[in-house]
Amino acid sequence: MKLKRTQLILALFATAVLTGYSQDSDDGGSVIQNLTPSKLVGPGQWDLKLFNNLYTQTRSTFDSEDGIRQNFFTSTLEAFVGVSPSKRINVGIITEYRANGRDFILDPANPTVLERRSTSGLTSIAPSIKFVPFAKAANFSILSSISIPLVSQEQDDNGVFLDQDGFTWQNRFFYDYTFPGKTWQIFAEVNSEYNFGDEAVRNANGVTIDGSFANNSLRLTPGLFVSYFPSSKFTVLGLAQHTELIDLGNNFSQNFTALGGGVKYQLTKELNIEALYTNFVRGRDTGLGETFNIGLRAVL
Repeated sequence: MKLKRTQLILALFATAVLTGYSQDSDDGGSVIQNLTPSKLVGPGQWDLKLFNNLYTQTRSTFDSEDGIRQNFFTSTLEAFVGVSPSKRINVGIITEYRANGRDFILDPANPTVLERRSTSGLTSIAPSIKFVPFAKAANFSILSSISIPLVSQEQDDNGVFLDQDGFTWQNRFFYDYTFPGKTWQIFAEVNSEYNFGDEAVRNANGVTIDGSFANNSLRLTPGLFVSYFPSSKFTVLGLAQHTELIDLGNNFSQNFTALGGGVKYQLTKELNIEALYTNFVRGRDTGLGETFNIGLRAVL
């Protein structure tokens, strides 16, 4: 199974590379080259993005979860519009839909007997503003969002986790730099999330019925992306990210590090597609899985 999956990824990668090389170079660049996440769209322009993320794991640093298959699918829709003639302010909204599932051991004496349980739903909506704080640094921007939970409890009655039951204030700091020749580009991001909410309350079966596992905590996620452009319409990238959940009073903390890579391709002048893969190479009090991601972005 793992070999077939690797072969599929390599086949898709090779196809994208050949397609990218077959395109004529556009000296003016493309959206993937010029309009990085650090940049904002102009007044009246729309920046729309659909990003699908599948995290799957069988390894975990928690003994009770190690060896158990768990899947977490998140579909994120972002919509931003430019409202500033100077391209320094965009406003928008971010919504998330989740569909999660996991195996449960029915008989402790026979751990091979498993039952698959799942849950899904629209879990959060986040009014957002993106702005460039310094007029002379258009490649540095901040995205600030307040995530409003749409779930009444983090886990369903079967014990399957859906999403955090608490407000989150998120601030993402973006910076990019394109080297002379526009062949190489680096992009850096620091994501900070402060998690509000009440302390988690669990019933006799251990199911969280109120509050959040991450209440009163700060999550910091720095990341670095390095892109190579064989042409202006195609890029290959590598990435490294680290997440640290800092306990500010809820008696829970965790961290993990992920490495990965992917490709982006400009399908039309307005639309591009991206595919990413990451692997959780280490962590504490967390799962050690991998993610498969595909996204579409339209700038209109």
